[in-house]
Amino acid sequence: MSNEPIALSKALASFDALWSPRIVTRVNDYDVRVAKVEGEHIWHVHDDTDEFFLVLDGELYISLREAAGERTVRLPRGAVFTVPRGTEHKPFAPTGAAILLFEPAGTPTVGDRHEEIPDHVDVTTGHALDA
Repeated sequence: MSNEPIALSKALASFDALWSPRIVTRVNDYDVRVAKVEGEHIWHVHDDTDEFFLVLDGELYISLREAAGERTVRLPRGAVFTVPRGTEHKPFAPTGAAILLFEPAGTPTVGDRHEEIPDHVDVTTGHALDA
């Protein structure tokens, strides 16, 4: 990890892959990741951790399956949202978005339980930033 300031715009410009987060820094035992997203991710659950989203650019939607039923939240640029641990969710961005994620190091992008993984979703715990 760098001990110098990191420009998120430069970090995002360093890669093109969608749904393939890059680790920009670590805070204690948590990764701060950035990702470019477009289209749909998959329904998945993180059993033991919350998942924090910050929309840097564009617009992200997250569908949630909760005890009260299914709902979708809309996150415009600058919005934050935390998916509680154990909540089945599916992020999607019809017109594309750049997002920042904050979650424990080693957390897989597809959670602990998930539906079948399509080719466009990168199964990773985050890639090193090449910027």
